Amino acid sequence: MTYDVLIVGGGITGCMTAYRLSGYKLRVALAEAADDVAMGATKANSAIVHAGYDAVPGTLKAKFNVAGCAEMPELARLLDVPYKNCGSLVCAFSEEEMPVLQELIERGEKNGVPGLEIVSGERAREIEPTLSDNVYAALWAPTAGIVCPYELCIAAGEVAAQNGCDFYFDFPVERIKMAEGRLVAVSHGREIAARFVVNAAGVYAAELARASGEEDFPVDIIPRRGEYALLDKGKGPRVRRVVFACPSERGKGILVSPTVDGNVIVGPNAHRVDSGDDTSVTSEGLEEVFAGGKKLVPGVSSRDMITSFAGVRATPSTGDFYVKPSERIPGLLHLVGIESPGLASSPALSHAAVKLLGEMGLALEENPDAKMTRPPKIRFRLLRASEKNELIKRDPSYGRIVCRCETITEGEILDAIRRPLGARDLDMVKRRVRAGMGRCQGGFCSPRVAEILSKELGIPLGDVTKKGRGSEIVPRDSESDGELGG
Repeated sequence: MTYDVLIVGGGITGCMTAYRLSGYKLRVALAEAADDVAMGATKANSAIVHAGYDAVPGTLKAKFNVAGCAEMPELARLLDVPYKNCGSLVCAFSEEEMPVLQELIERGEKNGVPGLEIVSGERAREIEPTLSDNVYAALWAPTAGIVCPYELCIAAGEVAAQNGCDFYFDFPVERIKMAEGRLVAVSHGREIAARFVVNAAGVYAAELARASGEEDFPVDIIPRRGEYALLDKGKGPRVRRVVFACPSERGKGILVSPTVDGNVIVGPNAHRVDSGDDTSVTSEGLEEVFAGGKKLVPGVSSRDMITSFAGVRATPSTGDFYVKPSERIPGLLHLVGIESPGLASSPALSHAAVKLLGEMGLALEENPDAKMTRPPKIRFRLLRASEKNELIKRDPSYGRIVCRCETITEGEILDAIRRPLGARDLDMVKRRVRAGMGRCQGGFCSPRVAEILSKELGIPLGDVTKKGRGSEIVPRDSESDGELGG
């Protein structure tokens, strides 16, 4: 088969583009190097829907950030993804830092960000009571919000899949070649042909461009690793707003923020690394993260940390997103250097990508049969008692709690397995319904989740993995009757 469009990369940029394209009468495919979507920077970022005051006026970052932030609430509703418009504060600790706030508000006003205001430290603490007494003043951005980045990506992918988009996992594209008037993505001897290709390969996007014949590609990607700490629910400060320090040349800096699921996240730092795959977390890095977090919110404590993680951002050497058709390869569209605010920008960036493909010659005829909404998910923990009782009467699997920390039921796990792009291992279940995301980090529920996966997928328990081949839960010779203790 020759597809109309092949997207390389299953992060938020690639999946959101697939989502948009799935609304047209097109044959669309997405190739991803990992075994699931959202496996790169998308699953390891701050989850902030930035307001748009930080980007330099006139840049693509500024344009797409502000438009994406405005669209995100409605998009989250359509995709049934939790979103909170909590607002954000950028904190100055002295009069000497006030010019930074002034520059940010001027940028934001030029970018069209509504409602920006520089407030006193006292007013900032009224907005966010957990703030340090040392905060002198702050920039208040009421349009900022938070979302679950990997759930947003999964949701966009699910809708694309239900509209006919094909997903090729474990398909790391090495290069794009021309063959008989088509573009062909090559991966270790395997090939996918398409009339148009979208390069949304994240930290490897510039490398893919050069491997495909664009030796003089004008953008270099600088991998920057950011480390994070996730704090336990109900412990430490009840942060309600996203809280930043003044930004530096390395980025927006360490923040303290609520998550849509009720935790508090602290981080990231920003350090250049040699590999886009270097997601290691160091003790020194976490010390840096907590020191930065404590400066903003003194109640932040490493004692409340339940897990840590790191992501690598695709920092472009140009300082801006690179969104252009290839100058050498007809039909190839580059979406390169999509670092922060890439999550907030993704709704608008994906619209722009589709428009560019149309200008490149792709016929864009809307498909009246396409469904651009995701079937609602049942989130058992959020239901009223009467709703829970009625649900259990209809489907008893929702009456069996599997993950105690997050109150996740067997019914929710079965739904996660059965949906488009359904879960096939423990971490895929975790990202879809939060089983294993809580205080014990899967210590209690993992055996039961493994049993459900084994039964539902029709595979031996020894073939169930945590995160793909090489991470099997139990050795084959330890299997008995298909049940695990725990």
